[in-house]
Amino acid sequence: MPASDHRPAAQIPGGAVFPHRHLTGIAGLKPHQILFLLDEAEQWVDANRAHAKPDKRLAGLTQINAFFENSTRTLLSFEIAGKRLGADVVNMHAAQSSVKKGETLIDTAVTLNAMRADVIVIRHGSSGAVQLIATKVDCPVLNAGDGWHEHPTQALLDALTIRRRRGSIAGQRVVICGDILHSRVARSNMLALTALAAEVRVCGPATLMPAAIERMGVTPFADFDTALDGADVVMMLRLQNERMSGAFIPSTREYHLRYGLTDERLARAKPDALVMHPGPMNRGVEITSSVADHPERSAITEQVEMGVAVRMACLDVLTRRARGVEGWA
Repeated sequence: MPASDHRPAAQIPGGAVFPHRHLTGIAGLKPHQILFLLDEAEQWVDANRAHAKPDKRLAGLTQINAFFENSTRTLLSFEIAGKRLGADVVNMHAAQSSVKKGETLIDTAVTLNAMRADVIVIRHGSSGAVQLIATKVDCPVLNAGDGWHEHPTQALLDALTIRRRRGSIAGQRVVICGDILHSRVARSNMLALTALAAEVRVCGPATLMPAAIERMGVTPFADFDTALDGADVVMMLRLQNERMSGAFIPSTREYHLRYGLTDERLARAKPDALVMHPGPMNRGVEITSSVADHPERSAITEQVEMGVAVRMACLDVLTRRARGVEGWA
């Protein structure tokens, strides 16, 4: 919370804790606002695991999941999150939309707004598209991934996974390896983890490493073995073949030899290092099955679980003002 505000948290209006109308990215969020969303998600982790009585706080609200880019796990996660909170969830797929007929993004935004949705979740293949739509609608907008830009709820669920498994985020040495250039997951994670005082190392081929990435507060490595030294968390990324034009790597075999996470390579990290992957995985390319399925060290399925809880928290928080929740109206 702001240093000038010394009131106990319980006395501070909720809207002052998280004043943002939309969640279009991690950029722009202060560390205490990121932690607030993680804390809010904790209750949903516990409730989901306990199969608690359904909490229908979003009953009567309409949630539109507008996905202009193919997705399975993210769409399903947002759909489950909305339904567990009692919202009326409508999924709009790009293949079934007027976008395929030449409708502009602004026309689509105006159409969605005319439907009087209470919250819109958007995935789009163009960077900045979600922010543009957010300026044209009257309800909160959640970014489910836009181009190379950001994927904020993925970064939040990854941070929650790390905090629950490692006890804290501050001071953790996190290695993010793979296609850094095309990865919105990497960008959002770099923003979130550095904001929460983690030491972040990024590793990948020079062709897949953004220029001047040090400006994001991370340390780049070309050699994966060196980057792994003393790592607390190893986060592998999928090769974003659908976002590449031209050849960025000689072959997937060569890529695996240099940047694939194997049991032998993982031994360079700390003995209890956590293994993460946002999915879907290319087994045998960026990660071997024995590492991905390790019963103690792999947190990949836990990331999926945390995703539902984080998205429930975000849907709840962003609709509180419209629902007239005390301290948010």
